[in-house]
Amino acid sequence: MAEYDENEGYTRDYRDRYAGLQVTQFDPDDETGDLPAPDSVAWRLSAEVYDSNRDYADMFARFMERVDTTKVSAVVIGSWQEAYDTSSEEVVRLLVDNAARFPALRSLFLGAMPMEECEISWIHQSDVTPLLEAFPLLERLDVRGGTGLGLRPVRHESLRTLRLETGGLPGAVVRAVGNCDLPALEHLELWLGVEQYGGDATLGDMEEILSGVRLPALRYLGLQDSEIEDEIAAAVATAPVVARLETLSLSMGMLTDAGAEALLTGQPLTHLRRLDLHHHYLSDEMIKRVQEALPGVEVDLSDQEQGEDDGDGEVWRYVAVDE
Repeated sequence: MAEYDENEGYTRDYRDRYAGLQVTQFDPDDETGDLPAPDSVAWRLSAEVYDSNRDYADMFARFMERVDTTKVSAVVIGSWQEAYDTSSEEVVRLLVDNAARFPALRSLFLGAMPMEECEISWIHQSDVTPLLEAFPLLERLDVRGGTGLGLRPVRHESLRTLRLETGGLPGAVVRAVGNCDLPALEHLELWLGVEQYGGDATLGDMEEILSGVRLPALRYLGLQDSEIEDEIAAAVATAPVVARLETLSLSMGMLTDAGAEALLTGQPLTHLRRLDLHHHYLSDEMIKRVQEALPGVEVDLSDQEQGEDDGDGEVWRYVAVDE
């Protein structure tokens, strides 16, 4: 679950820990030589978004000169110059071109920028398929930012966690995820976002994910932060993949009583360990019904939202993360 902080927004270990390791910012200008063991930390590689005096490629070259990258297991790619206008293509290319120098890399976060560095929907991403192709032993891939994000269907034998944090996830990317063969994937988390920022995914785009055919090991499914959370809930209520899940997250979106009703009248959810519905628009009565229906399940119903009345009888609702 991504926790909300009023200063950082929705975050997930951008500066402290990643993949079970302490995050250490690599400073290309520090000549002391006092660096931690290469495999003891997650290395954060970043440049200033605004008015940077150092080229990202130069910083990356300095990292490879000073750190034994053959032992690096986790990399957190933070910001790059003008990330609000320049895509991650060069960053991806640098990693792919030097893949042989990172044989131990197992966890990679691309675009780990808090909001004061770059709003999530301002981050310009690129096609991340080459990362999966160049790192066949990668076990975890996190990507933040949906603008320009691309993915082609691939088979990857090792990936266990795939997280795409966006304020608007393109439907083409959602379809590609469903058409990837990911036999080891246990954790899939998609922040679908809003149409205004490119989040045009439909239920049809999620069909292969919900079937679970190419995701035999899946235990955590998050279809989150969506304007159509009620429709997703109704589809999940009959989705074959749900029977094998331990955690289901329909959080951060515009879930109302209609979506919760669909969940309660669909297939049993009592096998779940956790149902995450935080940031929702359920009534007090529906909250009580969900809790009573799933007594053995840890249900997160925090962040109850009320919506805003526009004065003409229409209630405006919002996802947790968009811009």
